[in-house]
Amino acid sequence: MKKINLTVQIIIAMISGIILGQVYRTIYPDAALQKNFASNIQVLSDIFLRLVKMIIAPLVFSLLLTGIAKAGDFKTVGRIGLKTLSYFLGATLLALITGLVMVNLFKPGSALNLQAVTPSNTNQVHRFNLRDFVSHIFPESIVKAMAQNEILPIIIFVLFFAVATAAIQERGKMILDFFDAVGHVMLKVTSYVMKLAPIGVFGATTAVITEQGLSILGAYAEIILSFFLGLLIFIFVILYGICLIARIPFFRLLAHVREPMLLAFTTASSEAAMPKVILGLERFGLSNRIVSFVLPLGYSFNLDGSIMYMIFATISIAQAYGMNISFEQQIIMMLVLMITSKGVAGVPRASLVVIAGMLTMFAIPAEGLTLLLAIDWLLDMGRACTNVIGNAVATCVVSKWEGEVIDHHQKK
Repeated sequence: MKKINLTVQIIIAMISGIILGQVYRTIYPDAALQKNFASNIQVLSDIFLRLVKMIIAPLVFSLLLTGIAKAGDFKTVGRIGLKTLSYFLGATLLALITGLVMVNLFKPGSALNLQAVTPSNTNQVHRFNLRDFVSHIFPESIVKAMAQNEILPIIIFVLFFAVATAAIQERGKMILDFFDAVGHVMLKVTSYVMKLAPIGVFGATTAVITEQGLSILGAYAEIILSFFLGLLIFIFVILYGICLIARIPFFRLLAHVREPMLLAFTTASSEAAMPKVILGLERFGLSNRIVSFVLPLGYSFNLDGSIMYMIFATISIAQAYGMNISFEQQIIMMLVLMITSKGVAGVPRASLVVIAGMLTMFAIPAEGLTLLLAIDWLLDMGRACTNVIGNAVATCVVSKWEGEVIDHHQKK
């Protein structure tokens, strides 16, 4: 018997939750009964969320540490490495800004109109003034920071730890190997936890349909449309603009990578398309020297669609609970994501862990995450396709800077 993949399981769970929630809502129209049933079925979602929170600190710590170590290797390849890193940082910033603009412009999360299951819900996201922010960054105890899933203190500790590890040279390699192994173990744990995602989606969907009815589907449509519009703007305005400035024939490039784009979209996996991207870029006229260096790094450090989704989802969930996020807080979110995304960008569904960490950091109820997970499979298709295009453009830009872009008509 053929095994049902996780995406199909999540879709089935979402549909089942919609049916059960609507049936219960029809049979028992009393609001008190609906609220009680929703609260009980929400336990399934709570279990899944607790497991996600369990893996945030060790996953971010290990992957960020090894990610910084990889970034340090850029020094060994000199000029190309520096140019590649510079482009990745710039593209990440543009992707985050695009996501920020779209989520503030359309406010798609507001349509969900959720209520936190805990009484701590307020209309104001946890605020940092300058003094609190600075004191919060530097951890009194890394154990305390990891226990509370405080992302910023973990990042600061990892930076110190990475520099110190590099300073002891050969002896530090053993430490990096250890944490690289820890990272792989945590990825395996993450894959186990994600197998429970359909249960979490079922519980969350049933609960919200029971209390709000089918109107929630309209809210899903708003989120999907606004996010895909943001992706299109990023591709055909931001990336196209970069290609214009660099004098790269954008639509000709798309023609050469259309097959991996389609593969990434239909499989919701940008990694699956990587071999075909390499072939497409070489047919376009790029040297194997540049492609083989930039593209693999791009799959760890430059997944534009995934990075854009992280900030879009975080703020959408806050909007769903009627929370106000100041401009300063959004800038903090953006800066934190610029760092944390570099450690986990290439990990399947690891964006969920990063988003969970951001929700914890800003005291935003995490229950909304399971509702977004119900449509994550569809959003992931757009993210994967955007990741492919973003990395293709990145490779072309670095090649152009190196004077190696060759028009494909000149390619023999």
